[in-house]
Amino acid sequence: MKKNFLFVILLVLLFGCSPVYAATVIKKVAPAFWWAGMKNPELQILLYGEHIASAEVSISSEDITLQEVVKQENPNYLIVYLNISEAAPQTFNMILKQGKKQTVIPYELKERKPDSSQIEGFNSSDVLYLIMPDRFANGDSSNDIVPGMLEARVDRNDSFARHGGDFKGIEKHLDYIADLGVTSIWLNPIQENDMKEGSYHGYAITDYYQADRRFGNNEEFRNLVDQAHAKGMKVVMDMIFNHCGSENYLYKDMPSKDWFNFKGNYVQTSFKTATQLDPYASDYEKKIAVDGWFSQVMPDFNQRNRHVATYLIQSSIWWIEYAGINGIRQDTHPYANFDMMAHWCKAVNEEYPKFNIVGETWLGSNVLISYWQKDSKLTYPKNTYLPTVMDFPLMEHMNKAFDEETTDWNGGLCRLYEYLSQDIVFADPMNLLTFLDNHDTSRFYRSEADTKNLNRYKQALVFLLTTRGIPQIYYGTEILMAADKTNGDGALRCDFPGGWQNDTHNYFDAANRTPLQNEAFSYLQKLLQWRKGNEVIAKGKLKHFAPSKGIYAYERKQGDKSVVVFLNGTDREQTISLDTYREILPDTSAYNVLEDKKVELGKDLTLPGRGIYLLSF
Repeated sequence: MKKNFLFVILLVLLFGCSPVYAATVIKKVAPAFWWAGMKNPELQILLYGEHIASAEVSISSEDITLQEVVKQENPNYLIVYLNISEAAPQTFNMILKQGKKQTVIPYELKERKPDSSQIEGFNSSDVLYLIMPDRFANGDSSNDIVPGMLEARVDRNDSFARHGGDFKGIEKHLDYIADLGVTSIWLNPIQENDMKEGSYHGYAITDYYQADRRFGNNEEFRNLVDQAHAKGMKVVMDMIFNHCGSENYLYKDMPSKDWFNFKGNYVQTSFKTATQLDPYASDYEKKIAVDGWFSQVMPDFNQRNRHVATYLIQSSIWWIEYAGINGIRQDTHPYANFDMMAHWCKAVNEEYPKFNIVGETWLGSNVLISYWQKDSKLTYPKNTYLPTVMDFPLMEHMNKAFDEETTDWNGGLCRLYEYLSQDIVFADPMNLLTFLDNHDTSRFYRSEADTKNLNRYKQALVFLLTTRGIPQIYYGTEILMAADKTNGDGALRCDFPGGWQNDTHNYFDAANRTPLQNEAFSYLQKLLQWRKGNEVIAKGKLKHFAPSKGIYAYERKQGDKSVVVFLNGTDREQTISLDTYREILPDTSAYNVLEDKKVELGKDLTLPGRGIYLLSF
C-alpha cells in the first residue's frame, strides 16, 4: 500500500494533478497524405488501430468538413470521410477521443504540382516495353532480403522464388531501353507483396500504398518515373482491384466480412468471365465467375461495398498524383464488379482527362473483348469507360499466322486479314493493346534451334508495329529470349542476362550477344526508332487487301503521307502485278525503310519467300 501511495505521489510530481492516458497506437492511415485542389471533393481516410471504433472523431481544420465517420464490424477500424472542396494545402489534426484518452493524428494535404491533372497517357503513338521488375536487373543487392518480410530468400535457380531485380536495376538500364526505341515502360506490379512464397510476380498485394521494399521505397519508384520521363519515356503501372494477397492486413483482420466475396471464405472462380455478357448465363455461373477467388491466397474483394470501392479508386489516383505515372494496366478486369470498375475508369478520367487505362481482357474472341471497351454498343445503355483493352485474339492469330503457309482462302496471313476485317465490332480499334506475347504466355520466339532464320520474327514485328493499335513488346524479345508456358509461369519470366553482377553473359552489351541476337536487336531497333514520332502509323487510317498468291498488302495513310506493307506469307518467291494495288501506291517509287534505299514500283513486284516490303511515301 505504501509503495502504491509513493508511486501516485511520483506521478503527480512528474505530470501534475491530471491523470495520464496513453494514446492509441494507429497502425495504418490510408492514404498517408492527400492533395488539396483535387476535382473530387471527397476524401476517404481509413484508420486501423487497436479498438478505435469507440472513438469520437473531430478535426482541427476550419476549411475541411467532417462528412461521415463509419464504424465497421471490426472495432479496430474507422473510416473517415472528409469534404476538402474548400481546403487549402495544410497539415491538420484528426483527433480520436475515447473517454479521457486522446489520440492526435497529423494529416497533410499537399499542394498539387502545376498541370498534374494534364498527365499525358500512352496511346497509339507509343510502344510499351513490359518488364517484370524482379527479373530484369538487380541494381541494389542490399534490398534483396528485407528483415521482417515473409519470403526471406533469393534463389535464382528457383523460377518461383525472388531473384532480386529492383527499381535501381531498371533505372541503370533506362538508356538501353530508350536506345531500343520504345516510348513507354509497363511494369508488372510494384506494390508490396509480403507473401510467404511466390511474391516475385507482384499480383498478391498486401499494401496498396507501399512499394515492395525489395524493389525500393516509394521515393525510389517516383525517382524511376522521373528518370524515365527525362529520357522521353512514359511509365505504366500494373494494378489489381479484383483481389489482394491473403497477407494483406485488410484480409487478415477484416474491417467487416463484406469487404470480401463469400464473406471472406475461399470459393474458387470458374474463370469463365464471358458470363458477364452471356445472355443465357445462369445466376450461379455469373456469381461464381465474378465473385469466386482467383486462388486461395488471393481473396476476392467485394467491390459492391462502397468503402472497398472508394479505397481502391483512391489508391490508384494516389499513385498517379504521387509518382506521375502515365497509365494503368488493370489485371483481370472482367473478374471484378462491372459497375465499380466503370465508376473507377470514369473517376480517373475526370481527374486526369489525358490519362489511359488498359484492362486485361483475356477472352477468346474480338466480340468478347469489344464488350469491355468504352462506348461499346454491346454494353449499351451501360458503359465500361475503359479506354483500352488487350487484343488477346490477335495475339493468338499472330502466333499461328507466321508459321503457316498462306493460301488465297485461309491460313497464314489470311488469319490477320479476316480478323482485322471484323474491327467493326470495336468502338475504337486504335485503342487496342496489341502484342506477340507477355508474362502470362509462351514467348513468341521459340529457340534458335527451332528457326533457320528470323523471317517469322521479322514479319511478326513489322505487322505488330504497323497495324492499328498500341503495340507492346515483352522484355528480352529484342535479344530472342525464348520460353514455353508448358514449363511453368516462372520460365516465362526468366532473368535478363546481364542484369546481375556475376552473370556469365551480359546481353545489354552488343559485344556479348550472338550474331543472331544482334541481328534481331538491330532489326527491332530500326523499326522502333522509325515508328517513334511517325504520325502516319500513330493516327493513319488502315486499308488492306485480301491475300493474293499468299501476299498480304495494306496501307496506313494520313493526309498526303502513307506507309505500305507487303508481306509474303509463303516460303516461295512470289511475283505480283501492282495494278491491283495502285490505289495505295501514290507514286512509282518509294523509300524502302528496311533496306534504307529507294525502290521502283513498276508493273510487277517480286518478294522472296517470307519477304517484306515496308514502303514509305
